This record gives sequence, C-alpha cells and structure tokens, in this order.
Amino acid sequence: MIDRIFNCSDEPEFNRSAIEVFQFQHNNNAIYRHYCELLHTNAEAISHYRQIPFLPVGFFRSHEIKSTVKETGIIFSSSGTTGESQSLHYITDVSVYEQSFSKSFRRFYGDISDYCVLALLPSYLERTGSSLVFMAEKLIASSGHPDSGFYLYDFGKLYEKLIRLKQSHQKTILLGVTYALLDFASEFPLDFPDLIVMETGGMKGRRREMIREEVHELLCKGFGLKQIHSEYGMTELLSQAYSSGNGIYKTPPWMKVLIRDSNDPLSLVGDNTTGGINVIDLANLYSCAFIAVQDLGKTSSDGTFEVLGRFDQSQMRGCNLMVG
Repeated sequence: MIDRIFNCSDEPEFNRSAIEVFQFQHNNNAIYRHYCELLHTNAEAISHYRQIPFLPVGFFRSHEIKSTVKETGIIFSSSGTTGESQSLHYITDVSVYEQSFSKSFRRFYGDISDYCVLALLPSYLERTGSSLVFMAEKLIASSGHPDSGFYLYDFGKLYEKLIRLKQSHQKTILLGVTYALLDFASEFPLDFPDLIVMETGGMKGRRREMIREEVHELLCKGFGLKQIHSEYGMTELLSQAYSSGNGIYKTPPWMKVLIRDSNDPLSLVGDNTTGGINVIDLANLYSCAFIAVQDLGKTSSDGTFEVLGRFDQSQMRGCNLMVG
C-alpha cells in the first residue's frame, strides 16, 4: 500500500488510495473507529475522500493513535508550551517518514546532493523527539556537503560559513525556526540573493507574534532576498507542504488540504473561504491519515493553500465527543 500511496498521480488515484487507507484505519485503529461511530459514519458507504471523518489533532495528546499492532520504533513529540500536554506520534516504520520527506524535497527542490543544508533549530535541538530535527539530520547527511550541519547560537560561525558559500556559488538552504532566523538576520545581515531561507514557523515565546508578511519582510531585508520559503509540517504529520514565497503552500501528491466550516467543524467549505484546516496525509498509514488541525486557512482552485492563523482555545475544539 505504501508504494501506491507515494505513486499517486491524479485525483482518481488519490481518491482510491484515500478510501483504501480509511478502510484500513477504520478496521485497525480502535480510537478512530470509535470516533467515526460517534459521528454515525457508515464506513462502507464512503465513496469520496471528502466524506471521510477527520480526527481532531488533540487526540494525539490524549490517546495512542495507531493503526497497527506493530511495535513502536520511535515517538515524535511536540514541543508544547507551559501547561500543555505533549502531542505524541507513535511511529512503527520510520522509513515511511524518510520516504515521505525525501520524495517531497526532491519534488520541490531537486537532488539534495546539489545543496549545502544548514539548520538553525535551537529550541528543537534542545529537546528530544522532534520530527523536524530528525528530518533535518537526514537531509544534512544526504546532502553529503562538508559544510552541512546544525547551528545553535554560534551566529558568527554561521555568518562566516554563509559568506564562503556565497563566494563559491554553492546552492544553499538555511532551514530555521522563525525567531532564530529573525535574531540572526538582525545581528548578522548579509546579501545572499541565491540563498534559500526556509522558515518552519514558531516564536516559541522568544519574540512577539508577528504576521507572516512582517516576518518575511524582515527576513528578506536581513538576507538580501526577494522571497522567503516556508515548510508546513507538524508532529502529527509525516508529510510536509512547501511554499516558495508569499505563504502559498503546495502539497506532494499523497497529501491534500481541505477546509472545514469554522462554525460547523463536520462540514467542508469550498475554495477561497477561510476555515479550519483538515489534512489528508496518506503517509500516516499506521497512525491516522485524516486530521483536523488547529490552523485556519483557505484553499485555491489550483490545489494550493494558505495558513491564516490559529483557533483560540483550539485544544478543546472538536474534542468533546471522546473526553477522557
């Protein structure tokens, strides 16, 4: 099934795979099946992915979401904030994650071996269980470039390395958490027009929250760029969407974003309407592939989407069907 998932090429094929994954998870994931039953879902009658129930992402904080009896190999955990419980993603086959981000990167950026990959992820490196750090480690290793690597707070060393990479015309990606990129850009501004700066979101309480346009304007000025790239991913997903500018995200073929009505979370709305983001991530075969996340967004007719904010008190929204 994994091979078919990663080889989805069109809408009918995606729909067939989504229904197959839904039936598999409905049969093998007791938590998800119970949730569907509470919604009075007739699993056998599902003929299109828009009919499939989306599990509120908060369940990853309160339940072990698995669709297999295979032993857990690794647990990815969210950073969380003070007073919040962590979201846990129980991974039984980490090679599926590796396939997902490797194939997705190649689709959007080409051969990883063409790049030097620099990662500025201090708050993620300072804890365990980060799926983002896992991905960055593998991309750094796969790049094979001697200067690829992680940075914590040694901005001076990172600056010197970026200058050398610019001078040698080396294709370079700087992947970073938003607040760290802003800190670096304000302390060590440089002009590197060919650099790909990819922000992964998040202030982690280190800076005031800012809208995307303000963040990207500061980063463009600090790095001498016209556009800032972004990665949209989370602990509960094994796939990522990417933006090459203006906050417009594209998904790989095995991932799709739908929008739910903000006032009726069990109903979907059409394109160009703001609502809650629902994600179909078929790489989540062994957990749950159909997740209602806490972000607000809207889709366009070309399959792209934007992220416009987050729900207030989002941990409780939509989770009252199965408390405890």
